Amino acid sequence: MTSTRPPARPARSASTLGPVTQVRPATEGWTQKKDAEGRPLLQFASPKRGKPPVHLADLTPDERVEKVKELGMPGFRAKQLEKHYFEHYTHDPALMTDLPSAGREELVHGMLPALLTEVRRLQTDKGDTIKFLWKLHDGALVESVLMRYPGRITLCVSSQAGCGMNCPFCATGQAGLTRNMSAAEIIEQVVRANRLIREGGLGPAEHPDERVTNIVFMGMGEPLANYARLMQAVRVMTDKKHGLGMSARGVTVSTVGLVPAIHKLAAEDIPVTFALSLHAPDDELRDELIPVNSRWKVDEALDAARGYFDRTGRRVSIEYALIKDMNDHPWRADLLAEKLNARGRGWVHVNPIPLNPTPGSIWTSSTKAAQNEFVRRLNDAGIPTTLRDTRGKEIDGACGQLVATEEDERVAAATPLED
Repeated sequence: MTSTRPPARPARSASTLGPVTQVRPATEGWTQKKDAEGRPLLQFASPKRGKPPVHLADLTPDERVEKVKELGMPGFRAKQLEKHYFEHYTHDPALMTDLPSAGREELVHGMLPALLTEVRRLQTDKGDTIKFLWKLHDGALVESVLMRYPGRITLCVSSQAGCGMNCPFCATGQAGLTRNMSAAEIIEQVVRANRLIREGGLGPAEHPDERVTNIVFMGMGEPLANYARLMQAVRVMTDKKHGLGMSARGVTVSTVGLVPAIHKLAAEDIPVTFALSLHAPDDELRDELIPVNSRWKVDEALDAARGYFDRTGRRVSIEYALIKDMNDHPWRADLLAEKLNARGRGWVHVNPIPLNPTPGSIWTSSTKAAQNEFVRRLNDAGIPTTLRDTRGKEIDGACGQLVATEEDERVAAATPLED
């Protein structure tokens, strides 16, 4: 169908960009879950399942001391356990020789129970990208992706098993929400990645204390729908005395636009990087593309994002998956720039991301010409814009591709849980 909205300024040429067509979002190969009124179903509450065992990373420092005492040891042992877990990346009692041998195993298993079982590990980008498939205590499957870049190492972590936001272009959301992950299950992804780095799994280290420097909550799940556990995990990541000691500026929390939770995040006084997955500047398209837009519209989400900048001083990222003939039109770049500039200058950066192409599908990446024109228009309007590199698409580890396949489930079923 032909777009009815005229471009705010002319495209460079029809021969370069082709005819202006409008593809509508539609599911392919699966049936989108709908509510009683026929709207895409949104799952905010986690389904009831058995809770994972309580772990040191689920507790505050004071709660850790009390738990150690309950297990029959002096409270100062909590600090020793923190050091083993957050600095040496281990939960193996045999390596904790500074703990008394009598009662050591009971203490360690009580404070550092096994949370993740590695099911599969896939590598690409000459070994610089690794995707992990993890099995949780109840059999739920999640994935995380480790990526080495010059001067930094980024880990894309999951915050939920599955996702309840039901976006039609995202593989993770097709199966719905299995459950929220605990704070410790989130942290364990980082600890296991750090252990692999220390053991040389990403190749020769650039320096002796090499570890994950950047976290992006862009794996499975909507992070702000698991708010309390997300924030506990972030506090542990950034705690210099009792946690991983990471920089809050190296932690990126993304959302499809849960506006009340964005306001809560701004009030936390933890200067994480905030990313809004927008993908369309107009409500007409975004209602179909991002079902949560039926609750909180584009302008509400952008107002909340601007509020985050006002409260924290941290520049906001706008994530925008460029999809051929769906959301990559020049007039949409102009509308996006107009909406962002209406809220001031210097507060935002746009990251267009070429959608991972699927041959023959309506869900495919924009042409290079369309990508370049989209970026050019934003930059010309004074919006800092950088086309983002996609990593891991060869192993289904890129944005929107994280989902457990039938083969994953078969392998997982045959993999015993770690002790």
